[in-house]
Amino acid sequence: MRIGIPLMDLPPTIGGGFVFQSEIFNAFLTLAGQSHHSFVVFCYPDAIKGLPQIDLPNVELIQLDAPVRSVVMRAANKLRLLYRPRPLDKQFRDAGIDFLWLLAPPNRQLDTPYMTVMWDIQHRLQPWFPEVSAGRIWRQREALYGSTLRRAAAIIVGTEVGRQELELFFQIPRSRILIVPHPTPQITSTQSSTVEPLPEHYKLPKQYILYPAQFWAHKNHVNLVLAVEMLVRQLNRPITAVFVGSDQGNLRHLEKVVRDRKLTDHVRILGFVPRDDLIRLYRNAFALTYVSFFGPENLPPLEAFALGCPVVAADVDGAREQLSDAALYIDPKSPRQIADAIIRLQDDEVLRSRLVDAGHKIAEHRKPEIFVKKSLAFMDQFEAVRRCWA
Repeated sequence: MRIGIPLMDLPPTIGGGFVFQSEIFNAFLTLAGQSHHSFVVFCYPDAIKGLPQIDLPNVELIQLDAPVRSVVMRAANKLRLLYRPRPLDKQFRDAGIDFLWLLAPPNRQLDTPYMTVMWDIQHRLQPWFPEVSAGRIWRQREALYGSTLRRAAAIIVGTEVGRQELELFFQIPRSRILIVPHPTPQITSTQSSTVEPLPEHYKLPKQYILYPAQFWAHKNHVNLVLAVEMLVRQLNRPITAVFVGSDQGNLRHLEKVVRDRKLTDHVRILGFVPRDDLIRLYRNAFALTYVSFFGPENLPPLEAFALGCPVVAADVDGAREQLSDAALYIDPKSPRQIADAIIRLQDDEVLRSRLVDAGHKIAEHRKPEIFVKKSLAFMDQFEAVRRCWA
């Protein structure tokens, strides 16, 4: 088959989606030469410069038409101009594509057969969070996922819980849902095992807990701040929380909570940081506190596993399937449980070492190449179906 791989125009500040796409694509390039299929990588102009070198006989690169920004469409409508960008399906047909391999959830309907990945459908499970419900967002997600997921030849999820949710909410046949655990980002394995000190300009204390997450409401920063307040003021266990990520609309509320609680000395908000600095933050952290209400397909715990950082994780559906016995689980609604988990790690070095060892084992068995091989295996099987029409 001639397989198209459209790369989404995802900036590094988007977080997990960018990391996931990058890791899977890089692993694909190491294995593509072993496949009998030919591949066409579709990429928007702004993203081409960030791609690794492609020098394989069965892989070519085609530039997509630049995406139409909403401001352009609004201006065109206001001036009554006719503006019709070439549909993606036409670009795929013109390139002779038989099948599409999507490395991110689909953002539009497609007629070309495709396999996709699905990270979560939390707009169905927790529709009260504004980032999945406000304005037209809930209806847009529902309409998009309802049509695109039902038309997929295969949907990859990371857990059995993820498969059950797709069956329940979108009536997807079980046979079309593949369970392939999320891979550990391999950028972590390329770094030196030596724990390098943090850049001085961060001015962080010796002991801190790390939470790399975009500033969405569902990321639950506020309850982690309340846990820090409890540790500092009630339990005499002073500690600092370090937040890393880009603002998605909830940062101002978080900053107000920190000020109102007079915790500015115990909460550091670093914003988006370079990848090398993030790796150092993991390696120097006392623990990763991943308290998000959404899950279970979250990459930071896997990064922490690979970098020797013990993990405190929200006990959301599917988390224990993803993280097994390598994390301390807490109710994300309970600041007290979060605080107690941190105290357990402070008081029990054996527990801390056990979590680190267990995390390393999981990280070692979650290679991106495994994810790619299983994806290619499905496409090998689907080839017999796709050859039945022109």
